[in-house]
Amino acid sequence: MINYRAFIVGVKTTRLTLKEKKFLKKYKPWGVILFTRNIKNIKQTRELTSSIRKIFRNNKYPILIDQEGGRVNRLKNLISFDNLTSEFFGKKFITNSKEFSPFYKLFIDKTSQLLKLIGVNINTSPVLDLRVKGSSNIIGDRSFSYNPKIVSKIGDFCINNYHQNGIATVIKHIPGHGLAKVDSHHFTPVVNKKLDYLRKKDFFPFKKKNSIFAMTAHIIFKKIDAQNTVTHSKKMISLIRKKIGFKNILISDDLSMKSLKNSISQNTIRAFSAGCNLVLYCNANLKEMEIVGKNSPIINKFIIKKTSQFYKIIS
Repeated sequence: MINYRAFIVGVKTTRLTLKEKKFLKKYKPWGVILFTRNIKNIKQTRELTSSIRKIFRNNKYPILIDQEGGRVNRLKNLISFDNLTSEFFGKKFITNSKEFSPFYKLFIDKTSQLLKLIGVNINTSPVLDLRVKGSSNIIGDRSFSYNPKIVSKIGDFCINNYHQNGIATVIKHIPGHGLAKVDSHHFTPVVNKKLDYLRKKDFFPFKKKNSIFAMTAHIIFKKIDAQNTVTHSKKMISLIRKKIGFKNILISDDLSMKSLKNSISQNTIRAFSAGCNLVLYCNANLKEMEIVGKNSPIINKFIIKKTSQFYKIIS
């Protein structure tokens, strides 16, 4: 049995380098995430994912991708999804409910088919953040709606249909990124709303979700924890577990994002200390990947148990 470590990394290009192969063998990350830089065509990408799985001798090894549609389209070298935003489907849900189900199901079915062709088994979708007027455009049309009940319903539809296609999902960005007025890739968003407001609005779509995975928001909710982003906050992760009720695997958002102000080693250590189960590092910087790997523990019984549930979904 391989002692995987509790982190996920990206790789540099369309094939594994010798150094990356050595890294994967040595540090044994729980999963690998793909980006546009890794995808030239279906055959090449399939060879890349097969080469990763060959290292671990595991044909179900977790390989992730951010494939939302719209502007977050890692498959853009294969196909365009420019107009098929979450906002598009959210509007369809409101204006023509009879068309919504077949349209969105077709989108998910075809996306799943492509993901399987290239060897991906986890999609970091759906985005359950609210569309909020005056907020940063980092969410924008990636949101289904300003209405938390609509976001929740479409989220359930998305998760269930991906599961039916043998693709696991990652709901994001728990407990809600919609109020952020700055882009957490570059700055630290601070949200000033009270808990009662947040529970009815931003936190609501994440309740009772059947996803094995959720990704944390690099946001400070000042009225709950004035010092720490969700990823580094024991208070916020306790709230996610107890008040929102998410009981499965929590993955940090990318540790290299500028919202987190510490070193890569401290960002890694603090994420685990706060209660994240897995951490994510996307930039494929080998030196920083090694720091994340060294500071990531061997996966525990909880992750092993939940991973076995993931295997059932993708079987």
